[in-house]
Amino acid sequence: MSQLKIYNTLARDKQVFVPIEPGKVGMYVCGMTVYDYCHIGHARMMMAFDVIYRWLMVSGYQVTYVRNITDIDDKIIKRAVENGESIKQLVDRNVAYMDEDIAALNMLPPSVVPRATDYVPQMLSIIEQLEAKGLAYRGDDGDVNYAVRGFQGYGKLSGKSLDDLRAGERVDVNSGKRDPLDFVLWKAAKDAEPLDAKWHSKWGQGRPGWHIECSAMSCATLGEHFDIHGGGADLQFPHHENEIAQSEGAFGGDMVNYWIHNGFVRVDNEKMSKSLGNFFTIRDVLKQYDAEVIRFFILRAHYRSPLNYSDAHIDDARGALNRLYTALSMVELGSEIPAVNWDEAHALRFREAMDDDFNTALAVAELFDLAGEVNRTKSVDAARQLKALGGVLGLLERSPQAYLQGGSKGGDDAGVADAIARRSAAKAARDFAQADAIRAELTAAGIILEDKPDGTTTWRRA
Repeated sequence: MSQLKIYNTLARDKQVFVPIEPGKVGMYVCGMTVYDYCHIGHARMMMAFDVIYRWLMVSGYQVTYVRNITDIDDKIIKRAVENGESIKQLVDRNVAYMDEDIAALNMLPPSVVPRATDYVPQMLSIIEQLEAKGLAYRGDDGDVNYAVRGFQGYGKLSGKSLDDLRAGERVDVNSGKRDPLDFVLWKAAKDAEPLDAKWHSKWGQGRPGWHIECSAMSCATLGEHFDIHGGGADLQFPHHENEIAQSEGAFGGDMVNYWIHNGFVRVDNEKMSKSLGNFFTIRDVLKQYDAEVIRFFILRAHYRSPLNYSDAHIDDARGALNRLYTALSMVELGSEIPAVNWDEAHALRFREAMDDDFNTALAVAELFDLAGEVNRTKSVDAARQLKALGGVLGLLERSPQAYLQGGSKGGDDAGVADAIARRSAAKAARDFAQADAIRAELTAAGIILEDKPDGTTTWRRA
């Protein structure tokens, strides 16, 4: 049997995965800052770790998957004030939207979903430990900062040296920092900020900095030393670098054994941004495309590779997913959920792919090999294996008929049924020219009709 290997950003190499405690895995992933809807980049990140979570469980591990919610920061405060509502009202609404989007994309809920504001006491405790070790200080402006040059390991995750980072940097005389690389652990309260953005501390009223939130939540839920920490590639520096400095500076020893970072999403080969007009929320995308098509589109690429979002790529993914479901429609599977036969050749190769740093691209290729076998042989066993392996990735869980008749957005199911009824009436009246015209209209709209020997007509989207 193959061994699971993970690309560890800290080691800059693939490493055999060995958990701290045999049979158990603790995994912390930086989640959403919930001031607005989640976008397609967030979907890519959450999908990557959803699949990692699934595969760790399939591999027999008992997994504690923690994905936090940042429910206090500058953007959240600003948006709540603009809306004339409390921070909690804004946060609760956007968390509900996020949960709906995650469910639509068939992502499993994490084991623990901590909110930052529930862990302020733990944050203050870590800051006090850092202060006692000379790694934190209160600036003239009231902020408490981390003294980066006091932590010897700073830069080990990102590969950045302090000399390179300091080049060209200047201290903002109004910041209260001793060094431009120092970062905020505790922000002193401002008079203009609402009361629900302030907590009491030994340094006065204030609120936590972003980086200390994750150090506190990961430690509280998984301990001072845990197996996996993940997030988007954009978080590697400075956020994750700063987490290491905080946690290892406070507690000593290693914080995390394996650091995992997913690749960026681009839109038509450009960076996604609101200013370019190519910014898409998950909700925008799901209005246009079926959720499983989006899931399949994301999983066709390896989680560390760049993902280029475009209508053409989504349409290609839809056609490819249709081919898998069409193969399943060739045989009668029944309603029972099949189990994977892990001794079978396709499953062995599927496992090898997933054990090689969660390579969903190669795993999906095995699904197409199986689909080809089903098309050639009409083998029920092969079809069951195809459906079961797809289920490991959260795919192919609907009946083929349900998916093919309604699984791709862009059409009106009631309108299709009406057109089929009109075509049937035309055929019954022997008006074959009209029947052919209706079929041609449906084909042009991406609807494929399949006439059965008993006279019934089924349909699917191309």
